[in-house]
Amino acid sequence: MIKTGLLFGSFNPVHIGHLIIAQYLHQFTDLEDVWLVVSPRNPLKPAEDLLDENERLKMAQLAVEGNPSLKVCDVEFALPRPSYTINTLKKLELDNPDRQFVIIAGTDIFSDFVKWKDWQQLLENYSFYIYNRPEYDPGEFGRHNSVKFFEAPLLKISSTFIRNALKSGKDVSYMLPEKVWKYLAEMGFYKE
Repeated sequence: MIKTGLLFGSFNPVHIGHLIIAQYLHQFTDLEDVWLVVSPRNPLKPAEDLLDENERLKMAQLAVEGNPSLKVCDVEFALPRPSYTINTLKKLELDNPDRQFVIIAGTDIFSDFVKWKDWQQLLENYSFYIYNRPEYDPGEFGRHNSVKFFEAPLLKISSTFIRNALKSGKDVSYMLPEKVWKYLAEMGFYKE
């Protein structure tokens, strides 16, 4: 079985913080590769600031271009909306019987984890590789045997910060993969 990490996100836009976490977990754990799963619509996040899903997918693909250990996955584009992690995992397992999937996330997911569809089933049937975000307490979930913690290097940047900076006309070129920065500049995304 190939052990594959899944880093879910809107990637609105993808930034170097995402890539640092993905690469760290590939290099410093037993994951053989990491897939960035682009979510067209997260049921727990507002939709109004979301760039078109195909543009977000394209930027994620540009971000990992040339890195064989990172891949972009668009499986949720063909699933009913909004996207639920449990449904995505079942579809991925059906399509990839040779892979064991591991969920990659920060400790912040546990603040509303009980709102996730079939969260108990996720904890019982899947491994979670969690990078520590000190401002969030994993609570009781941190003690579950399916949860492993890793001290990945973290940057205090977010897609929200980048969107707001771009709206204000700021240069955030070093916070994004070069190809993503060039594409954003060319397309004029997040300016308004």
